[in-house]
Amino acid sequence: QTNQELSQHRALKTREKQQNNRVRHKTTVQYATRPDLPRLAYRKLKGKGPGVVFLPGYASNMGGLKAEALEEFCRSLGHSYLRCTTVFTIILVGSSMGGWLMLLAALARPEKIAALVGIATAADHFVTAFNSLPIETKKEIEEKGSWSFPTRHNEEGSYTMSLDFLKEAENHCVLQSPIPVSCPVRLLHGMKDGDVPWHVSMQVAERVLSKDVDVILRKHAQHRMSEKDDIKLMVYTIDDLIDKLTTLG
Repeated sequence: QTNQELSQHRALKTREKQQNNRVRHKTTVQYATRPDLPRLAYRKLKGKGPGVVFLPGYASNMGGLKAEALEEFCRSLGHSYLRCTTVFTIILVGSSMGGWLMLLAALARPEKIAALVGIATAADHFVTAFNSLPIETKKEIEEKGSWSFPTRHNEEGSYTMSLDFLKEAENHCVLQSPIPVSCPVRLLHGMKDGDVPWHVSMQVAERVLSKDVDVILRKHAQHRMSEKDDIKLMVYTIDDLIDKLTTLG
C-alpha cells in the first residue's frame, strides 16, 4: 500500500470509530430474560465486528460462595450466553473471577471466542490461596465447613466461602497445565493489586498456547482498576482488538 492509501485507510477507520461511538451513546440497555436464570443486560449495535461480553468478578453480583453457585455462575454468565447469543464471535472481557470464567468459557466453546481480555485475572485464585494456608488453619476451615476472609469490597468486610465451593473450584483449575486457547489474549493487571497478585496474569500468559498474548502491568493500579486511566486502557485494548479482528475478517 502507498502512503496515501494508508492515510485514507486510517482516516476511514477514524470516521467509523467516531460514528460507532456516537451510536454507542445513543443505544439503551436491554435485557435478555431466560427461564430460571438471571437477566442479561446488553446493548445491540449495528456493525460487522465481534460482540463484546463482560464477565464481572464473582462477588460483584453473587451472594455466599457455595458449590452450586459456581456451577450456576458458569452456566448463567458464561456458557449459557454463548449458546443463546446471535453474534457469531465474541470478545470475552473478564474481571477478577470473571477472568477465570473467561478462560473456562473459551475452553468450552472455542469456536465462539474471537479474543480474551483479562482484568486482574483470578485464575485458580481461591484454590491457590486456600492451599497456601497453614495446615492448622485448613483443618479449622474443614471442621467449620466454610472459610471467611477479609475484603475491602463489601460492607461486611469479609467474604464467606463454603468448603464445598472450594472442592468444586478445584475441578476447574487451569494453571497446572498448558491452556489450549489459540485466540488473541490481552491481560491487564495492577501491580498494587492487594487481592490477586499480578503474577497470576503472568502465569496465564505462560500457560495459554496462543502466540498473540500481551500482558500490560500498571504500576499503581489496584485490583478493580477503576481509575480513569485504567478504564481508558481497557477501552483502548478492546477497540484495538476489534480493529484487528475486523481487518483480519
